[in-house]
Amino acid sequence: MNFTIQNVLIAVEEAYLTVDVQVVDGKIAAIAPDLNLIGTAVDGSNKLLLPGFINAHTHSSEMWQRGIMSIFPLELWLAELYDFAPLDLEKVYLSALGTAVETLLSGGTSVVDHLVLTPGLELQTIATAVRAYREVGIRAFIAPLIQDESLTAGIPAGNSVQNHDPYFRSTAATLEIIEAAVKQFHRPEEGVSILVAPTGIQLCSDALFSGCIDLSDRYNLSRHAHLLETKAQEKLAQEKYGCTAVEHLQRIGYLSDRTSLAHCIWLNDTDISILAQTQSTVVHNPLSNLRLGSGIAPILKYLQAGVNVCFGCDGAASNDSQDLLEAIKIGSILHNITDLDYQNWITPRKAVEMASLGGAKGLNIADKIGSLDLGKQADLVLYDLTNLSLLPRTDPIGLLVLGRPTNVVHSAWVNGQQIVTNNQVNTINVDNLRQELFKHSQWETKRKSESVEKIETHYRQVMDF
Repeated sequence: MNFTIQNVLIAVEEAYLTVDVQVVDGKIAAIAPDLNLIGTAVDGSNKLLLPGFINAHTHSSEMWQRGIMSIFPLELWLAELYDFAPLDLEKVYLSALGTAVETLLSGGTSVVDHLVLTPGLELQTIATAVRAYREVGIRAFIAPLIQDESLTAGIPAGNSVQNHDPYFRSTAATLEIIEAAVKQFHRPEEGVSILVAPTGIQLCSDALFSGCIDLSDRYNLSRHAHLLETKAQEKLAQEKYGCTAVEHLQRIGYLSDRTSLAHCIWLNDTDISILAQTQSTVVHNPLSNLRLGSGIAPILKYLQAGVNVCFGCDGAASNDSQDLLEAIKIGSILHNITDLDYQNWITPRKAVEMASLGGAKGLNIADKIGSLDLGKQADLVLYDLTNLSLLPRTDPIGLLVLGRPTNVVHSAWVNGQQIVTNNQVNTINVDNLRQELFKHSQWETKRKSESVEKIETHYRQVMDF
């Protein structure tokens, strides 16, 4: 875990420098030109070194539905997903491997997996994902996705009276599972962390949120959730609480500097101020937001208000990819049409900072990773600037963020351990992974979802179609 990257390009302020970077015992020990060689020599010539990005929100098991989900808004899309999602443990394992590999090869060294749990096999599901992420070597933040209300409870009632089936597992039993997972698998020093992660206000009771707050405080866990992804959820919050979802989460104490919130599209100015005051983080998932027609999150408003923002791919059933560079590009330039004042637009360097340090802040570990600073753990990515998609030689970060880079990750390290070399993952056989993914799937024809049929009429009524 001791090595020296020699003659590598790094970004400083508005310029670049060619330096050596020493890593000792998995941490950045020195950054300067012409350092003495420590450990293994790594040739950094014609390469760009950046801190690893964080894929700050995804659902790994959705890999099995990518390319086949209907073009629906979230509420109907979820009903279809519930009908068709396979949840056996072998597929959990393979999709976690695939998510890790795609994240690594698009610049990410950490992943936040809002992991869908197999009913009756919840701890086994978590153990399976832990095993996959450990085998690859990526830094994993596993956020078991939990709820205690049935799917139909996530749609506003409007003027009708709705009766919802009880959820199959009690709130207390769900919290017991999460506490057991923390005790068994929460090992941050070994690269695996457990987060408390109620899916969101639309399918979770206050009792579940309160239980998660308690677990978070007792075990020093970060918190995660979806928040106001759709207009329907904004309406639902007013029905449930008589106030906005953000105001309610603040009242019950869920918001904090350890809280990251995915999507955050339908917020007002007061909500934005609350996120800034509580130092909560917004995870921007632009591709799924577009794919599901959820809307465009007011990211420039968040940044101007001092809210921390980072990027996520979201699950591959609502994005159909785990290409983090693609999410960063779209999540940056998308907002050039939301504010005519170009001085507020997201520059490539700002996007890189959001994807690395912003993600680390959202997980409350900005003191450990997220930037090229002495003493931080060596979660690093080396990009090949001779790759055709990063040529001609103009601005390396501009090319990386605004271009269409392919196969540009030359090397990647997590905690000083090299897990990508020459654009190949060292720790697993990716050819075998491809074969297994192919073997465990088949070309599918779209089926009509009974769950969609049951809720579609009501959904269209309450949404005034």
